[in-house]
Amino acid sequence: MPSVLICDDVAAERETVRRAVAMIGGIDRVLTVSSGEDALLRFESEHTDVVLMDVRMPGMGGVEAARRLHQAHPPAAIIMLATPHDAEGVGLAVEAGARGYIAKDASHEEFAALLALVLESGGPSGSRVGPPSNNRPVLSAREQQVLEGITRGLSNAEIGRELFLAEDTVKTHARRLYRKMGATDRAGAVANGFRWGLLH
Repeated sequence: MPSVLICDDVAAERETVRRAVAMIGGIDRVLTVSSGEDALLRFESEHTDVVLMDVRMPGMGGVEAARRLHQAHPPAAIIMLATPHDAEGVGLAVEAGARGYIAKDASHEEFAALLALVLESGGPSGSRVGPPSNNRPVLSAREQQVLEGITRGLSNAEIGRELFLAEDTVKTHARRLYRKMGATDRAGAVANGFRWGLLH
């Protein structure tokens, strides 16, 4: 039966995620830790099927913990817990080996759907959650520039100033690239951008 390790330094958020995961039928064990360091130690002894890792934590952050965990155990299924606006953190984590991300306040149904997808796509190949590479979208030059700005954590206004575009024009390009990339927010667009090789 599948097991899940949850790593979040905020006790209330950790408990919220634990409850959502524990409600999913077929999950055998749900373990929790409060730091990246503890996540690495716990995984060594438990080898859970899925690791849900907070992106932003004091000490060893989630990105670094994901990188070390992936290096030591490439098949590990690491999913980042993030806020929708933390595109930079999610992008770095996907580069480091995470398979995707889910919002911390996702519903029970969203966690269930994601974990089912992760468990189905897991295994030695370490296939990532997300779109297959053969469906890579074609972005316009402007859309690519906007995506790169989002990856750097720039606001729409800041991207507009760099590209000499009105903020509303940047928003239009962002909406188009979200639609092309099957993303609903900045973090999803960046995560998919790294998976498709649109970002480096």
